[in-house]
Amino acid sequence: MEDSPTRGGVSRAGMLSLSIKEKAALYAAYMPFLKTGGLFVPTTRAHQMGDQVYMLLSLMDDPSKIPLSGKVVWITPHGAQANRQQGIGVLFDNNEAAQTVRSKIEAILGNAMKASRQTHTL
Repeated sequence: MEDSPTRGGVSRAGMLSLSIKEKAALYAAYMPFLKTGGLFVPTTRAHQMGDQVYMLLSLMDDPSKIPLSGKVVWITPHGAQANRQQGIGVLFDNNEAAQTVRSKIEAILGNAMKASRQTHTL
């Protein structure tokens, strides 16, 4: 019996859940230097560059979970220099959901985006 094309596909997609409750955590995770925006997602799950991932994002006090998709463009491995947190950077797909989330994040961060504090990425 052969596997169907939907089982054991070429690229394994992952479902991630990210809940950001504090402005400082959002600042550390957000990647405004990516054209469509992105977030650093702490995870111990193995990913490869270019993997397609799906996530449910909760921001601040908003109880709703926002479904987003994107691809892995950054990997911080376990044991990285300067004790950086293990995880992946996800570039948001270029769609309406991502544009809405990016606008919401940038409104929350406001002037903090001009700060030079260390983040999980650059």
